[in-house]
Amino acid sequence: MAWQALVSHKLRSFLTTLGILIGVTTIITIWTTIEGLNQYVFGQLSNIGASTVYVQKYPWVIKGDFWKYRNRKNITYKEYQALVQYCTIADHISPEVFAPKKVSYKDRKFDNIFVIGTNEEYSFTANVAPEIGRFLTELDVRNKRYVCVLGREVTDQLFEKENPLGKRIRIGDKKYTVIGVLEKKGNFFGQSMDNFIIVPFGTFRRVYGGHRGMRVALLTNKTERLEEMKDQIRGILRRVRKISPAEEDDFAINQQDMLTSLYKSLTSTLFAIVFVIGGISLLVGGIGIMNIMLVSVAERTREIGIRKAIGANRKNILSQFLLEAIVISSIGGVLGIILGYFGGSAILSQMDLTSGVSITSILIGFGFSTTVGVLAGFYPAYKAAGLSPIESLRYE
Repeated sequence: MAWQALVSHKLRSFLTTLGILIGVTTIITIWTTIEGLNQYVFGQLSNIGASTVYVQKYPWVIKGDFWKYRNRKNITYKEYQALVQYCTIADHISPEVFAPKKVSYKDRKFDNIFVIGTNEEYSFTANVAPEIGRFLTELDVRNKRYVCVLGREVTDQLFEKENPLGKRIRIGDKKYTVIGVLEKKGNFFGQSMDNFIIVPFGTFRRVYGGHRGMRVALLTNKTERLEEMKDQIRGILRRVRKISPAEEDDFAINQQDMLTSLYKSLTSTLFAIVFVIGGISLLVGGIGIMNIMLVSVAERTREIGIRKAIGANRKNILSQFLLEAIVISSIGGVLGIILGYFGGSAILSQMDLTSGVSITSILIGFGFSTTVGVLAGFYPAYKAAGLSPIESLRYE
């Protein structure tokens, strides 16, 4: 009977549903977009490693005066040696120095390939492993050998289908023997993670000089001691750099959760505003449902009297009109979920991200629409149930 009442007033039912549809579509579109974006961002940040910290000159998140950080002293080999000697909590420590260089093999030449000078511990701190060949060893680093490990993108550019192991490539004006190729890592926020070459730390310093700035990566296998390790690092560096107790740190200790917190702070306000807009649409839709249901009660007063006269009780009348309101809002909710999913998918496809409808988003859509239907329909249904059958039958 509730469904027949809605079908008999198709246009009115559709217009009433429209407010709920717009609100749910807005919320599901944003929810689908948020889930896809969060999956991408947190997936990218997981490449950094939750238990790895990076000691360097600049913090990853700069607040305030940039020149305060610009004027800091570089992290040098002296700090790295102190950390190796005194940082007892870290299980792996790797120095990292960088330089863009020209790389060539036979007639293939490429500019601005990122060269990283590091040690054998880098495979742990950066979570990389060779797909073929091997990684640097302690002997490679200690003896300053002219060997290198290639990222997958560099390998594809230089060798195409040729086996790179044992081949000699030119980096700058020096020749290096390829000993390994790393597994493909993909992109990190649009930047390739495979377009680099790794060489022994001592070899890098011998060729390009040992006075450039560097960063130091430290990894602990005991996640629960991460904060303790950061405190130990801070104490070692303040002592080595001769920082007085009254002065603030002139170095940065960076880790994954800094970027995670930044992302959440940048997006939480925006997402909240959009949800408020969707909530307002649902509120307007709920008011529309209540208004139409009050009109429907007035139009069908005589019908209500007839039903009561032949045995319908308050509960029957209340259920009928309440169900009509819930059906209207549920139809809007279902359509809103479908349109919201496609809307979110369209947004994510423009960002080259994947999407998927989750149980959470379905529950949110149904929950919002059903709740609005119950709240908006209860008063008109209660009013209809309270009508006197005699007065209703006399209504014209």
